[in-house]
Amino acid sequence: MKKRLLFVDDEPLVLNGLRRSLHCMRDAWDMHFVEGAAEALATLEHEKYDAIVSDMRMPVMDGADLLDQVKQRYPEMVRMILSGQSSKEAVYRSISPAHQFLSKPCNPEELSSRLSQAFAMRDLLANEALKTVISRLRCIPSLPTLYEELTVALNSEDYSLAGIAKTISKDVGMAAKILQLANSAFVGASGRISSLPQALTLVGAETVRTLVLSVHVFSQFDGNPKVAASLPALWDHSTAVSTLAHRIASAENAPKVLMEECFTAGLLHDIGKAVMMAELPSEHLQLFTAHSGASTELERERLGCTHAEVGAYLMSIWGLPFSLVRAVAYHHHPGEMAEATFSSLTAVHAADAITSETDPSPLNHDATMDLSYLERLGLSGREKVWRDLYKTSPNHQEVNGSCLQSASH
Repeated sequence: MKKRLLFVDDEPLVLNGLRRSLHCMRDAWDMHFVEGAAEALATLEHEKYDAIVSDMRMPVMDGADLLDQVKQRYPEMVRMILSGQSSKEAVYRSISPAHQFLSKPCNPEELSSRLSQAFAMRDLLANEALKTVISRLRCIPSLPTLYEELTVALNSEDYSLAGIAKTISKDVGMAAKILQLANSAFVGASGRISSLPQALTLVGAETVRTLVLSVHVFSQFDGNPKVAASLPALWDHSTAVSTLAHRIASAENAPKVLMEECFTAGLLHDIGKAVMMAELPSEHLQLFTAHSGASTELERERLGCTHAEVGAYLMSIWGLPFSLVRAVAYHHHPGEMAEATFSSLTAVHAADAITSETDPSPLNHDATMDLSYLERLGLSGREKVWRDLYKTSPNHQEVNGSCLQSASH
């Protein structure tokens, strides 16, 4: 069945241009073009659409205000912004109701890819219990401004480590965290690293961006006494999983971009756990402390969804790549995905299971290796090699102690 898309712009010439450029998608999409926010809202009152793609700059009601209305009235719709503004930072800050944004002129292939990803995640996470849990959360972490600035800087053709260092320096706590990581066994540095640009060279720009996002979420719950005591163990486990997932990808001769994706997914895989502990402490924290090893099953039984799904939901509304969202959503049950090759999901699942075996905190005893999944991928026996990687890793002794310490210090 065709997806129904509603395109909104106050300029008829722009709409005609969109109609022509997207003509090639007519077999996949049923597209409707309207002039302005008022006409869009009137149209939505009488017809149902799968997604709305709106211009940002419009008179009376701009794209952000329109999508805010759509979010309240039709929360199941995928919401996207098309913007001709050159400043992506301004776009990021002003369109919190949007799932993603694209720059003008619209590229049909990119729009198709973004929408396909958004539809896939919408269908994957169309769980009424998950929606109920999300609606009960008092504070859904936002995409941090520093992350947005780094994204813009890294996407520019002339970015430099000096420029990245300048951006990072705006957040003293984050700068300290990068230096701490550079001086840890994670990168195997010899000597002490005291220069932020040197630290960035060792750690890598993409890893820095991941740290900014994860530390931001963990730090949001720093002042919550019901969860603060558990954050160090959760953070240490996340860094252990990300490090091992990266090493596993390297051992499987994965390309550099996939290795970086494995690190990112590993660091973010339990973000949903931190959110649920902070926002639903009476129902959630006790699941881990009293029922070690069965928390995900109990989460679904008592709440209707799992911390993995909550984490995936957050990542999907942040507009992160589908492969990352998938790795987080299914890191406990990878066999539910019909993939046939090694991926970031494979690496994170294996790393989570392996590190959980020796983790001293009951908070992290909720993962077991899915051997039938590995067999399906033709990776039977590789888990023994991966366990050896963990045992021989230079930071094996640190991950259960204080490789990076809590994100709140």
